[in-house]
Amino acid sequence: MEQRGLTEHELSAWRTSIRMMELLRTRIEQQLQAASGLSSADYAVLSVLSEAPDGRLRAYELGQETGWEKSRLHHQITRMHKRDLITRERYGSRGIYVVLTEKGLAAIKEAAPGHAQEVRRLFIDPLTPEQLDRMAGIAGILLDHLEADQPSP
Repeated sequence: MEQRGLTEHELSAWRTSIRMMELLRTRIEQQLQAASGLSSADYAVLSVLSEAPDGRLRAYELGQETGWEKSRLHHQITRMHKRDLITRERYGSRGIYVVLTEKGLAAIKEAAPGHAQEVRRLFIDPLTPEQLDRMAGIAGILLDHLEADQPSP
């Protein structure tokens, strides 16, 4: 297969996208930490569980929803369990439910308004509705490509 380098135009688009994603992730993380003491990983788990029936999901399902590998999910669940944000319940011989605790529910309810405000300030408000639609369309195309291109475990 022929190897092709990136053109200046392609390199510029790539570098701008990477810088934007990294800076946006950092700024959102800073806001969450400062306002609620939650990491973006904490917030991701809590938000998924808060939308799940009875605030519970099988660990496998939670991994699918967050897009995380088993090892990352295990370490995150362990950290959050120690802080009483979630609990683990066994089912069967090998299954685990991850369950949102009252403390975890209170944490996500407290963090959500400030998080939404920061997302709006940094990501939504600078764009027109048409630009936001284009951004969502482009992100969707790339996400579909990335999900289809995942290597088998």
